[in-house]
Amino acid sequence: MVRRARRINRELAEVYPYAHPELDFRNPFELLVATVLSAQTTDLRVNQTTPALFAAYPTPEDMAAAVPEEMEEIIRPTGFFRAKTKSLLGLSAALRDDFGGEVPGRLKDLVKLPGVGRKTANVVLGNAFGVPGITVDTHFGRLVRRWKWTDEEDPVKVEAVVAGIFPKSEWTMLSHRVVFHGRRICHARKPACGACPIAPLCPSYGEGETDPEKARKLLKYEMGGYPGQRLSPPADYPGKPAPALGAG
Repeated sequence: MVRRARRINRELAEVYPYAHPELDFRNPFELLVATVLSAQTTDLRVNQTTPALFAAYPTPEDMAAAVPEEMEEIIRPTGFFRAKTKSLLGLSAALRDDFGGEVPGRLKDLVKLPGVGRKTANVVLGNAFGVPGITVDTHFGRLVRRWKWTDEEDPVKVEAVVAGIFPKSEWTMLSHRVVFHGRRICHARKPACGACPIAPLCPSYGEGETDPEKARKLLKYEMGGYPGQRLSPPADYPGKPAPALGAG
């Protein structure tokens, strides 16, 4: 299993050499806020919403002083906007009061912030600070169970199992590759098995569409010729930038 898992990672690295976090951000604070907003919605909707949010509140100090009702209107498209506003106000105030207005670079500090759990902390650590971390979102958990790396459902237990399979240096990029694959090919309801480049390594091959032509029609984002999640993707991303809010 370990040998197969590591080979899957190597194959995914060749398929997605451009794998990256699919939230737009320019600094650790923006990534932290965007990750909190991404709960129960798409990264695309977050990316379409955060430009206005960061224009209004560019720093933790600005955000901590926000009028709740005004922030709620800005982030309404991301859903659960009242709870998310409460979290953003709380974490911004904590950053201002406890961390000198800076996002801390340690897991134990990040998880103390309102609305910030291990998944959010690992996203920030891995992508804003270069600290290796495994991000167990719904895509990651689904795929590692399909690949029989673990049968655990609890994200913390999944993280621990996968961390034992791969060297720490691989954790952050492994997370991106697995999530990319889950969004583009290995979908929850109908995986595109017939168009999957790692099908020979997959113990769950056949759960989805195996006909190559039909499977190719299921591909998403750049694999299917459509825009990705980010309005401002990295320079090496081969797909199209996502449209701004209201642009279709």
